[in-house]
Amino acid sequence: QVQLVESGGGLVQPGGSLRLSCTASTIIFSFYTMGWYRQAPGKQRELVATITRNDITNYAESVKGRFTISRDNAKNTMYLQMNSLKPEDTAVYSCNAQMGLWTSYWGQGTQVTVSS
Repeated sequence: QVQLVESGGGLVQPGGSLRLSCTASTIIFSFYTMGWYRQAPGKQRELVATITRNDITNYAESVKGRFTISRDNAKNTMYLQMNSLKPEDTAVYSCNAQMGLWTSYWGQGTQVTVSS
């Protein structure tokens, strides 16, 4: 059974930083495009950032220059470094593993709250 486990969420003040991690089990991690998505209360889930198996990255405009996505295939782990956090970044952040059109796995999510 595939498992994606996120960690690193929490409460942080505006302007602060957090690093999220997503560790995968029972998949050939290096084959997958990995991504971070978030969903704020009352809003649809949105893409935050993705990283392909060849380390090509893509970011939502709202996080460009503040967030950095990376991966360590040897550890089956993906990261999201979040700097200069804003209250509007508050959401549940979930990781996704995607291969092709039909193979997709999701983690359970981790809460990020940006508030003073």
